Amino acid sequence: MPQISIDTVIFDFGGVLLRWKPEEIIREFYADEVLRDALRSAVFQHPDWIEMDRGTLSETVAAQRFAARMGRPPEEIRKLLEHVRNSLTPIDESFAIANTLARRGIRLYALSNMPASTFAYLRNRYDCWDVFKGIVISGEVGMIKPEPGIFNYITRHYGLVAARTVFVDDHLPNIESGSRLGFRTIQFSNPQQCAAAIDALLGEGRTR
Repeated sequence: MPQISIDTVIFDFGGVLLRWKPEEIIREFYADEVLRDALRSAVFQHPDWIEMDRGTLSETVAAQRFAARMGRPPEEIRKLLEHVRNSLTPIDESFAIANTLARRGIRLYALSNMPASTFAYLRNRYDCWDVFKGIVISGEVGMIKPEPGIFNYITRHYGLVAARTVFVDDHLPNIESGSRLGFRTIQFSNPQQCAAAIDALLGEGRTR
């Protein structure tokens, strides 16, 4: 049976196209190891972080909850969230892959877990988004990876065919969910590995 050719790639943002290093953020924000541990458990690993990404918890309310949970001043936690936004900088090598694919006629989309306010900030700060034909942000649609609903949303909304689409993400549960729904998937480790894996999948459609 001939291999179905790939015509679309969906990229995750954090950890793939944008730098996302929570441990580095924690180390930069607090020198005290006790506070670092508290930041991990009370903020980054707490279910409220997921609900902030989903868009069911505003950043303002989340900051108040984080501050109360840690026993820290709310303004301190607001500065933390500002630091998180500022840390999300484009990875030039990854965007080079996206730009190369676009020149080859591959349709590009993005699917990211992120508060709507964070992406609004990033959209205004950087000018690298035009390469995408569509961008789905969890906080804007009220759904989150790895839940099937957000994958179904992007395929329906943009008329994508999962079997003709490569989904690139650094988080294994997201990759596993995409695979179950019929996407070709690549778990991102670094730009070089990602570029080679995409080329291999694109090559399958030409050679079989």
